Amino acid sequence: MPTESVSSPVPPEVERALAIVKRGCDELLVESEFVAKLARSHATDTPLRCKLGLDPTAPDIHLGHTVVLNKLRQLQDLGHTVIFLIGDFTAMIGDPSGRNVTRPPLSAEQIRAHAETYFEQAALVLDRDRTEIRYNAEWSQPLGADGMIRLASHYTLARLLERDDFQKRYAGGQPIAMHELLYPLMQGYDSVALRADLELGGTDQKFNLLVGRELQKHYGQEPQCVLTMPLLEGTDGVDKMSKSKGNYIGITEPPTEMFGKLMSISDDLMWRYYDLLSARSIDAIAGLRREIAQGRNPRDAKVALAQEMVARFHSQAAAVAALEEFEARFRHGAVPEDMPAVAMPATDGAIAIGHLLKQAGLASSTSDALRSVEQGAVRIDGQRVEDRALRVACGTYVVQIGKRRWARVTVE
Repeated sequence: MPTESVSSPVPPEVERALAIVKRGCDELLVESEFVAKLARSHATDTPLRCKLGLDPTAPDIHLGHTVVLNKLRQLQDLGHTVIFLIGDFTAMIGDPSGRNVTRPPLSAEQIRAHAETYFEQAALVLDRDRTEIRYNAEWSQPLGADGMIRLASHYTLARLLERDDFQKRYAGGQPIAMHELLYPLMQGYDSVALRADLELGGTDQKFNLLVGRELQKHYGQEPQCVLTMPLLEGTDGVDKMSKSKGNYIGITEPPTEMFGKLMSISDDLMWRYYDLLSARSIDAIAGLRREIAQGRNPRDAKVALAQEMVARFHSQAAAVAALEEFEARFRHGAVPEDMPAVAMPATDGAIAIGHLLKQAGLASSTSDALRSVEQGAVRIDGQRVEDRALRVACGTYVVQIGKRRWARVTVE
């Protein structure tokens, strides 16, 4: 389909900015309105107000979060104002986006603890000096009951039930708590309070972002534009990256761990990561694809991606060291020097292999540990463990599951 056009000529600077903003995005709504905002910003030398809201539901940020953070950094580099909004108020409600059950609200203590680390980690991507940090309790708390009622009067239940997750739960007879219906309204009201020109979010946030547009109209403001970014799949290549699913790569993980996880993704998923995470140009990535298609080893491209990510969140020296350790460990069978050391008590002079692996932090449960034994993935001092009933005697051992999970275990 042809793209929207605007009636007046678009300055080259605006065209360039639009291309940067649209790179890798899923949708830009409404593009003609955003072009007009960019043109006005350029003509008046007034930066746009670009908002991202994150609820501190967990203490750590992973590479999936950086997809939208990267876009914010690009907007900063174009000269616009970035508002990093910490949803300390909305986190107490719980965002129902993409969920088929009610999520328990977090306590104020949990929210404060998580929020403390959020911006420090986000600042590894954003320009700290050009980022406006806000907390939505600033305007949400003072609303009170009468303010909430007035806010709710601007939106209908029928419109709220158009949300895909609400529709499915309603049709399936699953409960929808009243406080969940307030969440899109409160997120939308954030845009009113901040007078946002552009709001960013994942594709699962589209409904909430559009509510912000509608509420701004009710409050007499020019409606914000909406930019949705794709959700990044985790290392399993199936589900979106999530700490709860164990398929995440944290941006503050040790360099060797980050490097190893990136090297474990599939060749197909690697290109998805390049498109959404890499700072390389579109042409450079396309050239790398051609080289792989012509016979170059995909591993070379994966190493380059892993080094780029480690260098971004740690340092170039850390990226070089991570590659050297990876090569030594996986090509030459070397034992990593920085593996965790764990001590555990024996019962009657020994400990069952399943309990050992769980207590060492190498398996999430005893059953998970025994599955690893059955799959031939467990080694003690380099020897494969094949007996599920093995009891390990007192002593110190190098224990591993697969290629990336290691521990020096002392059974006492």
